[in-house]
Amino acid sequence: MGIWAKTAGRARVLLACVAAMGALLCMTEGAGAQGRQELSALARLRPAESGVVQRDGAIEATLALSQAVPFRVFLLDDPPRLVVDFREVDFSGADAAALDRAPGVLDIRWGTFRAGWSRLVAELDGPWRIDTAWQATDPPAIRIRLLPTDAATLARLAADPVAMAAGWGPAGAAPAPVRPRRRDGPLVVVLDPGHGGLDPGAEAAGLVEKALVLDFARGLREALLREGMQVRLTREEDEFMPLDARISVARAAGADLFLSLHADALAEGQASGATVYTLDEAAADEAARLLAERHDRDDLLAGVDLAGQDDAVAGVLMDLARTETQPRSDRLAQMLAASIEAEGLRTHPHPVQAGAFTVLKAPDIPSVLLELGFLSSPGDRARLVDSDWRARMQAAIVRALLDWAEADAAEARLIRQ
Repeated sequence: MGIWAKTAGRARVLLACVAAMGALLCMTEGAGAQGRQELSALARLRPAESGVVQRDGAIEATLALSQAVPFRVFLLDDPPRLVVDFREVDFSGADAAALDRAPGVLDIRWGTFRAGWSRLVAELDGPWRIDTAWQATDPPAIRIRLLPTDAATLARLAADPVAMAAGWGPAGAAPAPVRPRRRDGPLVVVLDPGHGGLDPGAEAAGLVEKALVLDFARGLREALLREGMQVRLTREEDEFMPLDARISVARAAGADLFLSLHADALAEGQASGATVYTLDEAAADEAARLLAERHDRDDLLAGVDLAGQDDAVAGVLMDLARTETQPRSDRLAQMLAASIEAEGLRTHPHPVQAGAFTVLKAPDIPSVLLELGFLSSPGDRARLVDSDWRARMQAAIVRALLDWAEADAAEARLIRQ
């Protein structure tokens, strides 16, 4: 069940969590200040806090983890089974047979079922349906509640993921507006310095992209903090981070917007000047295609296979979510380009472009990618290491984000009316 979305006039989404190379359900509560956490490479099971109980005629399952992870949950019939797929979890020291188990659950099995992914299967004593399925983040735990049903209903739900997901969310909670629409606190910005660790990015004339953009992101963070914003970097050091993990950091931080920073390389004459990219998987521009390939080339999630009906449904639902966020991403891109030009800084002749960048594929967070310049251009290289240019570029970005937040809040008020 790749993703859940609910509309009530205007789209209202209770967290859509989508892995970079496949759609996965991850409804999350408490992703704001109380739910922030440091993400590590591998989540760990907390068996003492996990279990399955039967209460008031319902089966309630809790899978307590060391950190929130992308996941999806679905039912199968013949025989009835509950299946939960999630980013790989360390089960060492945990025995599924020793887990507290409700009478309605005949057996529980778990383990790695493909590279980077784990699966839990619970055999049920008869037909059940999913009442709620969500993920708390403080402390992190996947929580699922099942209610009894009949065999015909289970067969229909197992064959129809959209029907299965209808109405999901934390028990007793009404769907919340998309996070970025809130304006009852400071703007939460997640900066994503591209590449890192084993992936250096572009290299030219002794300059390395991963180091340049990390240093720029640190300076930009200080400028944004001075304006009262909350800022999180997807990486603080020279470390590799898979693309989907960067999106997970943004979601765990409760990001209002996601800004990925790069200084890549293309053939001389093909690219120079600052360029802002939004997501368009059908974009035909050759330069954007090459850049997307470069950005994705070392992602360690290559090979994750989530083909089939779940992904087809997820694709449709992601498109629905993007009807809310994509126009806002487009507006952010236009404001960034305009602010950079207003500062008198060099931009690409076509400063706003689109491409199939994996890191921009979160459907619930307005996201753009900013190429500060291109290391393949001698002029851009000189600008990228010039302290005055960097300060002016950071100031231009700050102004753009402030303008965008004001316009976005004004639109939100009109929508609520």
